[in-house]
Amino acid sequence: MTANSSLQIWGAIFFGLAIVHTFLTKPFLVWARKYPDGSSRGALLHLLGEIEVVFGIWAALLMLVGVLILGFAPTLEYLESVNFTEALFVFCVMVMAATKPILWLAQESLVFVGKGLARGLNFFGGVDQRLVDFFVILSLGPLLGSFITEPAAMTVTALLLFRMLQDAEAKLLHFLLAVLFVNVSIGGSLTHFAAPPILMVAGRWGWDMEFVFRHFGWKSALAVMTNSLVFVLLFRKSIVKNCMTLSSSLAREKLPLWIILVQVFFLVILVLVSHHAKVTMGWWLLFLGWANVTRKYQSSLKLKEALLVAFFLAGIVVFGAFQSWWLQPLLSSLDELTLFFSAVGLTAFTDNAALTFLGSQVQGLSRDSQYYLVAGALAGGGLTVIANAPNAAGFSILNSKFKNSFSPLTLFFAAILPTLVAVIFLEFLPSL
Repeated sequence: MTANSSLQIWGAIFFGLAIVHTFLTKPFLVWARKYPDGSSRGALLHLLGEIEVVFGIWAALLMLVGVLILGFAPTLEYLESVNFTEALFVFCVMVMAATKPILWLAQESLVFVGKGLARGLNFFGGVDQRLVDFFVILSLGPLLGSFITEPAAMTVTALLLFRMLQDAEAKLLHFLLAVLFVNVSIGGSLTHFAAPPILMVAGRWGWDMEFVFRHFGWKSALAVMTNSLVFVLLFRKSIVKNCMTLSSSLAREKLPLWIILVQVFFLVILVLVSHHAKVTMGWWLLFLGWANVTRKYQSSLKLKEALLVAFFLAGIVVFGAFQSWWLQPLLSSLDELTLFFSAVGLTAFTDNAALTFLGSQVQGLSRDSQYYLVAGALAGGGLTVIANAPNAAGFSILNSKFKNSFSPLTLFFAAILPTLVAVIFLEFLPSL
C-alpha cells in the first residue's frame, strides 16, 4: 500500500473526519457525563472526547479499511514504511523533561530571571511579580525550544504555568494556551534542529544554524516577547487575581547537584540521538533504570500524558502520506505571498511539520518560496491543537484546568492575535 494507492481518497476523507472530530470533543464529554461513572457507554464517549486520541482512532480505522480493500500484508507493509521516530521521541522527551530534576533546574532559572527583571523594573515603578513571571515563562520557555527541542520546552513551560494557575476563567486559559502554542511554534526557530517544520527541510534545502537564525530566529524571538507582553498587559487583572507567583507555587526543595547534572546529561543525549529510533529506545531504557535507582529524587513519571500525545502524533504520521496528492499540486501552483498565507491557513488543519515535509518534495521551489512556506507553517502553528506536534503535549498538561470548558473554536479565535504578530514579524521584517 503506497501513497498512490486507491486508499488516497479514503485517507483524505478520514483525515477530514478526524479534523471535524477534534471540534466535537467537548460535546462528547458533555454526553459522557449523562451516563453513570464506570458505565461502558460513558467510558466510550469519554474516550471519544479526548482530543489526543482522535487522530489515532481515525488512523486505526483507515488501516482497517486498508485491510478490507488491499489485504493484511500490504497494509502491514505500509505501516512498516511509516517513520514513527518523532512520536517515539516526543514520548521519551515528555517524560524526561517532566522529571523533578529537570523541572527544578528550569524553575530555579526562571525564578532567578523573573526576580532580577522585577528588581530592574522597580526603578520605574512597582510591577507585580506574577506579571513578570508570566512574561518570563511565556518568553524564555518557548525560546528554550531552540536548544532542548520544542516538545521538551512545551512540557517544561506548560508544567510551570500549570503550577501558577489557580481558579482561572476559561477566557484567560484559552488565550494563555493560544499564546503558548504560537510562541513554542516560532520559538524553536533560532536553530535548525529543534522546530519540526524546519527540521523536515533543513537537510534537503541546505539550511544551517546561521541561515535559520538570520532568516527566522531573531524575528521569532521578537515576536515571542511581543506576544508575551501583550498577553500580560491584556490579562494583568486576571493574572493577579487567579494566579500565584512562580516562586510561591513551587516546592523549593534542594536536590543534589550531581543528580541534576546527570539528568540534564540524559536529556541532552536524548535530543542528540532523537532521529535514531533504536538508539533513542536504548537510551530511554537506560534512563528508566537510572530513574528507578534514584527514585528518592524523582517524581512519578508522567507516562499516561506522554502516551496520549505519542498516540496523537502517530495518527497524524499515518495520515501524512495520503495528503500529498492534493497538497503538492496546491503548493506548487501558488505565488510566494499566497503561499505564505496559505501555509498559515493549512497549518490549522494539518501538522506544520507534515506540511513543510510535503513542500520539500515539490520540485523547483524558489529560495523565497521555501522561506515563505516554512514561515507560514511556523506562524500558523498555534491556531489549533493539531497545528504543531508539541501542542498536544501542552494541551494534555493544561487540559484539567479548563474543567470541561475547553473549546477548539475558542482557541482558534484566541490564537488569531498572536498569530498575526508572528505573521507581521516573519513577513515584513528583513532577514539579516
